[in-house]
Amino acid sequence: MLVQLARRWDGDATVPISLAEVASDEDLPRAYLEQLIIPLRDAGIVLSTRGARGGYALARPPAEVTLAEALRALEGPLAPMICASEDPLEAHACLRLGACSVNSLWVRVRDAIGGVLDGTTLADLVPRPLLIELGAKPAAPVLAALQPDPDPEPLPV
Repeated sequence: MLVQLARRWDGDATVPISLAEVASDEDLPRAYLEQLIIPLRDAGIVLSTRGARGGYALARPPAEVTLAEALRALEGPLAPMICASEDPLEAHACLRLGACSVNSLWVRVRDAIGGVLDGTTLADLVPRPLLIELGAKPAAPVLAALQPDPDPEPLPV
């Protein structure tokens, strides 16, 4: 849905799109999109407009909206496992936290996922010819974040 809104960015604003249109284009149930749009609106990622030409639009340029921001708005803190949650209260809920031999692995997984999502914007997901046609400047690619670490830290045994 957010990529649909990013595709409609015209350089100054997004042309509003109805959830019915997004549902049709993405082959998703409208009721599902209605559940997603509320936390995105509450997080300031999308705006709603009422009326015959109303709908939903991005609140900011696609290059300023990261996938991490969107995912956190929808799902809360990143957490591949409860012990590796970005939320300290959730992370400390694990009873084995001090004795766990793989916690540092899960934290690294969380940080790697977060790094890719923090470094990827909606503009990165809009097809390049469309961005050029609209006159937008795409964000820097995040391919470097996907490369293996040349000097990884050893995992505790």
